[in-house]
Amino acid sequence: MIFSRALLGTNTKKTSLNWIEYIWFSCICQGWANFYYAFQNWADLMGNNYSEYALLVSDDPLEQCILYFWDSLEEDIYPKEFLESLLQMVEDVDTGKMKTYPLEDVMSELEELMSIEDEQT
Repeated sequence: MIFSRALLGTNTKKTSLNWIEYIWFSCICQGWANFYYAFQNWADLMGNNYSEYALLVSDDPLEQCILYFWDSLEEDIYPKEFLESLLQMVEDVDTGKMKTYPLEDVMSELEELMSIEDEQT
């Protein structure tokens, strides 16, 4: 099970982090957030409070809670250079350096290509 959480300390208004921001937000604060999520999932497992973890009718709530627990133990601390490259990508999209395409256009083109391929077979 993959779920996403916000990366702490990533201000999209600038493209570089100084070392104090990186250590404080991305290492210390993110580490404590991971600890909180792991403890919350562990408490739900120990207290049999896992009925909310089933997303689909066919999902087993206990299994989903266990998956969330193990996923919360994974480290979400990324290298400083990686975070700066993500911030640079956001800046490139915002300034128009990198061209973006609307999802509707991509999906309609994909459907056209799939229909052409179906006609050929």
